[in-house]
Amino acid sequence: MQYDVQSPDEYLEVLEDDWRKDKLLEIRRFILSHGPELKESIKYKMLSYGSKDEGVFGLNAQKGYVSLYVGTIDKIDNASTLLKGFDAGKGCIRIRKSVDIPSTGLEEFIKATIDHWRSGRDISC
Repeated sequence: MQYDVQSPDEYLEVLEDDWRKDKLLEIRRFILSHGPELKESIKYKMLSYGSKDEGVFGLNAQKGYVSLYVGTIDKIDNASTLLKGFDAGKGCIRIRKSVDIPSTGLEEFIKATIDHWRSGRDISC
């Protein structure tokens, strides 16, 4: 879903208070705790995390899942193992209601992606 908002705080205010918000906030916490230097903003009507000229993650609540966007998933070492059980495409991880995030490798994937980006390696599409 797209929200016509100007700031991350506004995005979180208009987001429906349901399971998607809970999952989105959990993923957001992982991103902010492992990448405190990432700037949180709104791009493409969703939460975005990156530096001045480079995006690392996009995060958005869809109708039936929460989407975590990262350039190219396969550029991250061990991604297929860390994301086992997720519905994922080339650059999008779909987190559905039934996913118990703490029992997955999603936090480790987020940390690995940030480490990959910090080292100057390409994560773009």
